[in-house]
Amino acid sequence: MLGRSLQDRLWPAVVGAWLLALALSAYSWGKRIPHLLFPDPDDAMRLMQVRDWLAGQSWWDVAQHRLNGGDFPMHWSRLVDLPIAATLLVFDPLVGPALADRVAGAIVPAATLLVILALCAALTRRLAGPEAARLAVLVVPLAIPILIQVQPMRLDHHAWQIACAVAALIPLAGRADARNGALSGLALATLLTISLEGLPFTVAAAGVAALAWAFEPARRAFLLAQLWTLAGAAALMHGATRGPGFMLSACDAVSPVWLAALAAAAAGVAVATRLPAPDMRWRVGALVPAALASAAVLLLIEPRCASGPFATLPPLVRDLWYDSVREGLPVWRQLPVVAAATLGLPLFGIVGTWLAWRDAAAERRPAWAITLAVLVAATIVAATVIRAGGVANAVATPGAAVLLLRLLRRARAIGSLVPRVVATAGALLLASPGVAFAALASLGGAAEEAAPADGPEPCTEFADIRAVRALPPSVVFAPIDVTPDMLATSAHRGISGGYHRNADAIHFVFRTFTAPPESAREMVEGTGAAYVAGCPGLNETELYKYVAPNGLWARLERGDAPDWLRPVRLPGSPVRVWRVIRR
Repeated sequence: MLGRSLQDRLWPAVVGAWLLALALSAYSWGKRIPHLLFPDPDDAMRLMQVRDWLAGQSWWDVAQHRLNGGDFPMHWSRLVDLPIAATLLVFDPLVGPALADRVAGAIVPAATLLVILALCAALTRRLAGPEAARLAVLVVPLAIPILIQVQPMRLDHHAWQIACAVAALIPLAGRADARNGALSGLALATLLTISLEGLPFTVAAAGVAALAWAFEPARRAFLLAQLWTLAGAAALMHGATRGPGFMLSACDAVSPVWLAALAAAAAGVAVATRLPAPDMRWRVGALVPAALASAAVLLLIEPRCASGPFATLPPLVRDLWYDSVREGLPVWRQLPVVAAATLGLPLFGIVGTWLAWRDAAAERRPAWAITLAVLVAATIVAATVIRAGGVANAVATPGAAVLLLRLLRRARAIGSLVPRVVATAGALLLASPGVAFAALASLGGAAEEAAPADGPEPCTEFADIRAVRALPPSVVFAPIDVTPDMLATSAHRGISGGYHRNADAIHFVFRTFTAPPESAREMVEGTGAAYVAGCPGLNETELYKYVAPNGLWARLERGDAPDWLRPVRLPGSPVRVWRVIRR
């Protein structure tokens, strides 16, 4: 016994890797905390959502009432708000709201990282033992797609999705009993409730569990427990987080149509597992009607959901916003270094997982086969939507750790010092491709300094918009990318942010900034805006100039303001502001 369990002995490695990751994160992004610099507009909006709730907005109401005249619905889940709110409730009375925001921005991502590390260690220990698990926790902090989701001030939901995905895989790779099935289903239900972005992984995990039953009928208890728990827990969480809006239809979040599809899948699989099936092919065939039934329920109740939440975006919104949001684009539309850093570890992990499956004892091969199938699916999803790279990298850690362990053992066996050191370094680089490619990118970027452009001083980040705090609280007509930061750091109201449920508001902002000034006047005045503001040099305003060289923003930036907009000076800031002169 030695006084400690195997799991306890992993904690020093987990904590050590956590401290290493925090050091790397602080070195790269530490300045974000004192200056309240959000990595993404969604992080600012998430903080605002929590602050509004703590200030009295209903738990059921996640709309942002300081946008679009109070009519700005959101699809986000309250689950992710809970750790942020808990931190603010503790620290608000101790240090005040301003500092509490910064504390939450430091503590919540760090705590999420610790959860991810512990889960990756547990998954790897279950598959490959403690030695590989200790290497796995060193791989995680070097996986850039994971690290960027737990950097300081990263308050949005993506890190929790990573944690839920790994939590669902741990029991899937364990004993095929009902308890593990229920645990896997609960983790998947949490993943879906946090965001429907988790649907592809959920389908993959459930599909792999179903195929595993087809190969091994003794897994029936696990499969049914997983699917029924997934459907039931998703319904309970939906009720807990939506309340009176339980029956509202939605394609971009858990809603009755998705719950019905989950229940249909569970019922169909339950029937399939009862049918007489002489061999594996018959069992696979029996699963097909269950999948078709789930799809049929979706199409019958809400056929629009089959096209996805972005299918009805206006062309201008798709061109200027959706197609410019890099996290939602596939790898072939990313910079090569980003694609390589995202998929490098999953591909390394696929090789390691396959080797582990090939060499495993008979009783361990099913667990490795399941992990390999889920990893391949997660990697395909990450290739089509880059923001899913964090999940793929986390799922890759067991296989990557096993392959790294093999390479390090071979390196240690080399007699000569220099070749041994080179081989060891090469093994570590192969297991941390994100760091290697990021280093190469930084070297290349240092040699490609952009030439100074003509025109006004450019903004360098979304936070530059905070200069408008010097203005009296009012409605500020601003680009959508900077508006969430403006809301989170001032008392102003705005028009829109980049959230697809408000495509009409996004379209209105885009149309106004690209319209001729004489047409834009009526649009701006109709919102009650007292000011028009924007940041030269940021992607959104550069797109305005590109698509409409004589539109409102292009004219404003080159100093050709119409007579209904009067310039307002904000000394020391690159932000451009104009007061609206009403008729």
